[in-house]
Amino acid sequence: MNDTPAPAFQIRPIVPTEYAREAELVHAAYAAGPYREELAHDSVWAATERDSAGRAAAGQILVAVEGDTLIGAVTVLRGESSYAKLATTGEVELRLLAVAPASQGSGLGGALIRAGVELALRWGAAAVRLDTGVKNPAAALYERIGFERTPERDAQLDGMSYGASVSYVYPLQERTDLRLREIRAAEIPEVSDLVLAAYREDYEGLPGDYLSEIANVAERAAQHQVWVAEDTESGALLGTITTPRPGAVLSDVAREGEMDLRLLGVSHAARGRGIGSLIMRHGLRLARIRGIGRVVLNTSTEMVAAYEMYDRMGFARLPEREFEITRPDGTGFTLLAYGIDVAA
Repeated sequence: MNDTPAPAFQIRPIVPTEYAREAELVHAAYAAGPYREELAHDSVWAATERDSAGRAAAGQILVAVEGDTLIGAVTVLRGESSYAKLATTGEVELRLLAVAPASQGSGLGGALIRAGVELALRWGAAAVRLDTGVKNPAAALYERIGFERTPERDAQLDGMSYGASVSYVYPLQERTDLRLREIRAAEIPEVSDLVLAAYREDYEGLPGDYLSEIANVAERAAQHQVWVAEDTESGALLGTITTPRPGAVLSDVAREGEMDLRLLGVSHAARGRGIGSLIMRHGLRLARIRGIGRVVLNTSTEMVAAYEMYDRMGFARLPEREFEITRPDGTGFTLLAYGIDVAA
């Protein structure tokens, strides 16, 4: 099940002409909140609230728009930013979540937080941090999305004029030696060679049109999301996978409320380091961030290493979505379908 709302709004990066409106929105949202009296006398908060341009330069501001109306925003800060209170270098912090009073209760706040966490994942951040005042009801939202309490960090929030606050973290990376992030434009040729070599090495007799599709990373990156596994010490790219953009699918195997994965590839030199299963869990993490309950994929009876890994990870066959494919020479194979509940 997908627990995100069917949006009548669009979430996207802010443009400079919207800075003033974003600052007004933030002011209106917090002026209607439980800390309105305390924040009214906080000069540091007021300066932060007004400085949309500075916050955008320190990371990115995501805004929610309905038609021409700006109805929500969240600031996504890189850890080295002066506006970050909790995040350190390599981490991301979410601040100034704001929903227009008329749009509160619509699920927009959760959608903005999920979008901010996904942006941090695309950047390759180690974790996302945020805090909230103890009187703020948003704490339940953060915990429902998957944020974990970090009481050991609460002391960093002492001295704020609006009273006690609590801190949270959303871990994004499992290992320190590897980083999962979105591909960069300059890396497209290298990733094309990597994934094509991986498929040629593992699977004999792949048709030429399928090999061309595998190698066409540029088109996939333009239409979907291509991710890479990067060695954090050397910077070498060791693996890749493709996921759909939010609200889209990659193939016919996906049904409503599901997300599909395609074209997992691991370089020969990186085999045996658990990178394939790590990349697959990255796909599950992305689905969880989006609030999607099931991940699905196709493979074939000839891709033994792949489906054996899916079996080990707990994926289950979906026979009703499978079918036979016959080649021009009369040989054939079964296009297998697998799925897994993200909560599992």
